[in-house]
Amino acid sequence: MNRIRNIKAFTLVELMVTLVITGIILSAVATLAYAMSSAAGAGGDAAQSHAQLRVGTLRVLDVVQNCRMVLTASDTELAIWRSDYNADGRINVNELVFLDCTATHDALCLVQSSSASNPEVIFSGGILSVSQADVMDCYAGVSQPLLSACGNVQFACDVAPPSTRQVTISFELTQDNVVHEYEIEATLRAWAGHLLNDTADGLVTEDDDE
Repeated sequence: MNRIRNIKAFTLVELMVTLVITGIILSAVATLAYAMSSAAGAGGDAAQSHAQLRVGTLRVLDVVQNCRMVLTASDTELAIWRSDYNADGRINVNELVFLDCTATHDALCLVQSSSASNPEVIFSGGILSVSQADVMDCYAGVSQPLLSACGNVQFACDVAPPSTRQVTISFELTQDNVVHEYEIEATLRAWAGHLLNDTADGLVTEDDDE
C-alpha cells in the first residue's frame, strides 16, 4: 500500500513574505547602527571640543594671571612680559610673549621666542622695540595654538597697558551647528607696577632714579 506523507513546506508566497520581513528587520538594524555611530561621533567631537576649550582656557589664565605686565594691546594681539626670569628688572626677548588672535580673529595663538642670545627689549613711551614679526623672523619664534577654529576673538583690558590689571578675551565656538559665546577673564596677580616710570608708559631707567 502506498502511503502519502503529509510534508509541510514553504509556499512561494510564504517565502516571499519571509524575505520581505527579513529585509525590513535588516534595514531597521542598519539604520539604528548608523544612528548610534553618528551619535557617538558627534559626542566624541563635542567632548574633544570641550577638552580643547578647557586646556586653552587654562593656558591663557596661566599666561595672564602670572605675568609681570601687559605691555601693549591692539585689535589682534597682546604683548605680555611673562616673567623676569633673570631678576634684573628688565625685559628680555625670551621673557616676552604675544597672545595673537590672527588678522581674521578665528584662532588664538601664543607666540614666544627661544633666542640663544636673548637680548634686552626696550619698552619706552608705550612702544615696544620688538614686534611679534621680529620674534618670529629673528628670534626663533614659535606660534602655539591655544584655541583653534574659533571665531570673533576680541581682547579687552580694564585700563590701557601697561597699567592693565585685568584682561578679558571673548570668542565664539560652533558646536553641533550652534554658535556658543565664551569669555575668559584673567586678573594679573604679580603686576610689576613698581617698575613703571612716572608717566606709566615705560620701565624705570637710571635717569628716572636720579
